[in-house]
Amino acid sequence: MAINDELSSVAGWMSIACWIIVYSPQIYENYTLKSGEGLSVGFVVIWLAGDLCNLVGALMAGLIPTVIILAIYYTLCDLTLLIQIYYYRHVHRAHIGPIAPTPSESSPLLGDSSSSALPSSEPKPDPRSKAWRSTVIYSLAAAFVVGTGLIAWRISKSVDHGVEGSPGSPDEGEELGWTTQIIGWCSAVLYLGSRIPQILKNRETKCSGLSLALFIFAVAGNVTYVFSICIKSMQWQYLVANSSWLAGSGLTVFLDFIVLGQFFYYRSDRQAIVEDPVLEPTEA
Repeated sequence: MAINDELSSVAGWMSIACWIIVYSPQIYENYTLKSGEGLSVGFVVIWLAGDLCNLVGALMAGLIPTVIILAIYYTLCDLTLLIQIYYYRHVHRAHIGPIAPTPSESSPLLGDSSSSALPSSEPKPDPRSKAWRSTVIYSLAAAFVVGTGLIAWRISKSVDHGVEGSPGSPDEGEELGWTTQIIGWCSAVLYLGSRIPQILKNRETKCSGLSLALFIFAVAGNVTYVFSICIKSMQWQYLVANSSWLAGSGLTVFLDFIVLGQFFYYRSDRQAIVEDPVLEPTEA
């Protein structure tokens, strides 16, 4: 395997590691807050549609079982988020009043179970200790992604059926049928469109109840995925065959950066919500 193929495979496995854990922070945050108000229903539904297209495309293209299993996993995670939203909004409406600042700010990856919409008499944690904890958690997450990528690449190579290039994308020189390409482009458009409802909802909720880590891992997963494709080859035919994957991952990063910008832009507003709770949950 050439050096470019080696690097491409590592980047591809790192991308998969990001996507394996990308849903966990938001699922945990919804559970901790007993609320699904931070997520836009449109965001999750359109994301689910994109993952379903991705699953159908993987099945039609005859991709390796690992990729198909991951596509099923993504779909199940989307459904889990939708179930949480429905349950906390319509069945278990324990969350009354405004959403407290997102636990992501105190513990970015898993959330902080001490967060509450009600004021607490307990002393506030030292901001320096919170920053240190956040740094440690993100460092561990980064180590997990890098370590998983290297270990998975090594295992796949040692058993002699490693994944060349990006796991799940066409190999160099391979041309996909028009049906698979259409499905791939539909998936890309859906991934891009899914961010719009969430960006609009964040203007109302100020990103309260939304996991910062969800979008950090999404950016990392998309960037490493694009790298895994481009590192392997920059030949025109290869890039065209992978164009839907490149568009779906590469362009989505720009929209995810808008969401990340909203987290920091609305930070003072989320603090004001705690001091003067007037924000009403929306059903977007």
